[in-house]
Amino acid sequence: MKDLKLDVLGFGTCNTDFLMNVERFSGADDEVDIRNLSTLIGGSAANFAVGVSRYGLKTGIMARIGNDIFGKHIRSELEKEGINTERLVSIDEKTGMAFIAIEPDGERSIYTFMGSNSKFNLEREDITLIKHSEILHITGMYIEVVEEASKHAKLLSFNPGNLLASYGLDALDKILKRTHILFLNKKEVTILTGRNYEEGAKLIVDNGVPLVVVTMGKEGSKVYTENNQIHYPTKELNAIDTTGAGDSFAAGFITAFFKKNELKDCLKLGNQSASSCITKLGAFNSSEFK
Repeated sequence: MKDLKLDVLGFGTCNTDFLMNVERFSGADDEVDIRNLSTLIGGSAANFAVGVSRYGLKTGIMARIGNDIFGKHIRSELEKEGINTERLVSIDEKTGMAFIAIEPDGERSIYTFMGSNSKFNLEREDITLIKHSEILHITGMYIEVVEEASKHAKLLSFNPGNLLASYGLDALDKILKRTHILFLNKKEVTILTGRNYEEGAKLIVDNGVPLVVVTMGKEGSKVYTENNQIHYPTKELNAIDTTGAGDSFAAGFITAFFKKNELKDCLKLGNQSASSCITKLGAFNSSEFK
């Protein structure tokens, strides 16, 4: 690994996603027919890494998968994408899974089994790979692991999601002080700061994060900096499945950022990537598990 250099390292979860098309979500003591069932690769790290790799960056993934048939399928598919899987470590746990019901308008209801994702312990080899990566993008991981990993990043991109955002600014303070790019949606800004997304994003910037990127669904996206706010609209599309849209957006934005594009062009590529994602099942087209 001594000579290995990566443009971007995606760090987070790898899952097998069971995507179920339904007419409506089920309630208590209810039963709903599944119109179509697909079994695909998912998880925040996998979604992001595939997106960045397809844009031509030298990409690696750091995650834990099970030593089972699902884990083997994930490894095989990611290697086909040209992604470095040296720190995609197989362990004696079940591979993480997500059971995702999707309504006709693309809205989702998700049940997640963390499995091997919950057994991530940062090892010396992981730290070495982080140090050999120009950008570390962290998403979907536990706060203790994120705090340790963030210490070693050259440039840290961080997508906390609902779970980590719920810890609040004080608990995430050390991580945010190391963060260069923070990805949130409007709801997550409010969860993290207790304020509306406009005030919350400005507060985060005032607390020292150079770039706060807020995704706003049909309204597009916006980036906040110390001296500026840039909004980029998006075209309205008929969403088939919004799974992985945030990861796809981050992949587009980070790719343009790595190539030293203007921030408005980073937002543009992020929007395009997310728009492409929501018009098909799953975050990316992969061979379905058989």
